[in-house]
Amino acid sequence: MSFLFGNRSSKTFKPKKSIPEGSHQYELLKHAEATLGSGNLRMAVMLPEGEDLNEWVAVNTVDFFNQINMLYGTITDFCTEESCPVMSAGVPFPKNFMSVAKIILKRLFRVYAHIYHQHFDSVIQLQEEAHLNTSFKHFIFFVQEFNLIDRREQAPLQELIEKLTSKDR
Repeated sequence: MSFLFGNRSSKTFKPKKSIPEGSHQYELLKHAEATLGSGNLRMAVMLPEGEDLNEWVAVNTVDFFNQINMLYGTITDFCTEESCPVMSAGVPFPKNFMSVAKIILKRLFRVYAHIYHQHFDSVIQLQEEAHLNTSFKHFIFFVQEFNLIDRREQAPLQELIEKLTSKDR
């Protein structure tokens, strides 16, 4: 996990990423937050009419980073080197933006998978199950909507994905 959150022993995380107020990305983030309040995560991930796909993916990637950073921060005492030795804005977007975003999102998926497989008991104990499930469901709807993570990569959590998303199809 150090590739994402820094040295485990430091107990510090990368600061929450922020989007400058008044920017177009900020307006997209506000749109995303407003649609999340509707309770329909499938609708919340859809590209707003007239918006750029790269902008939408960028805003949501930052939001997912912030969500998983917060969730992971609650279980750091349980995720140690011993228990988890291996963890399986204004300028134009670079041409390779989507491929980089896909790599980041694939790695975020692996953090969710790690939490579910290795620390779910701790999540329950901390009474964070509903938040984790909602965050993951939102994440899955987003990556599936834009084909950002290959279905084969989702295999470790496929049963959970089907359970969480089946009633929204």
